[in-house]
Amino acid sequence: MERITMKHIPAQERPYEKCLTDGPEALSDAELLSIIIRTGSREDNSLALSQKILALNYPKEGILGLLHLSIPELMAVKGIGRVKGAQLMCIGELSRRIWKRSALSEAVSFHNPLEIVNYFMEDMRHKEQEQVFILLLNTKGALIKEVLISQGTVNASVVSPREIFIEAARYHAVSLVLVHNHPSGDPSPSKEDISLTRRVKEAGELMGIRLLDHIIIGDNSYISLKERGIL
Repeated sequence: MERITMKHIPAQERPYEKCLTDGPEALSDAELLSIIIRTGSREDNSLALSQKILALNYPKEGILGLLHLSIPELMAVKGIGRVKGAQLMCIGELSRRIWKRSALSEAVSFHNPLEIVNYFMEDMRHKEQEQVFILLLNTKGALIKEVLISQGTVNASVVSPREIFIEAARYHAVSLVLVHNHPSGDPSPSKEDISLTRRVKEAGELMGIRLLDHIIIGDNSYISLKERGIL
């Protein structure tokens, strides 16, 4: 069967031309992806190849899959080599960073759980391992530094208050917020989450570094232990 190249597609339907005439918002996910990967394979043009990538259904189908798929998984698609695989992974990482930078401004209040969630949600809701961050704040409640304290398995991370307060002291923080994700998508706190929260709160009271909140992020959901009255 003859390979259908981009030249076989009417000019007004080609992704590049559509982007130039109608803007990128007029393009489908596959069309956007085809512009980024630029070339196809011997069997498929870039648009057909993009459709195959988006059809991968492990662990998530469609454009969200780019946040989860590894290079070997992408390379399982005929026509995707290491270079294209790296490009596709970088697209996912770039989208996370753009979202996160846009969510952070001087107006963000780290005393407000919802604003913290908006800052972290898109970055953490797709993670397949549990990650624990601390947000270190100055006397005005502004962010000094965001520190990844622990990265665990699918089910749990191991965190000690000692590690947390070493970092807090290093950056002269006066308060902090704990944030971590539940890869299951359910943000309900475990016994370990509650125990960690109380231990960090007690240690912070001794050191004069206040724990403002512990926020658990699920898939488009969250729980603030402060709002729940646990903290």
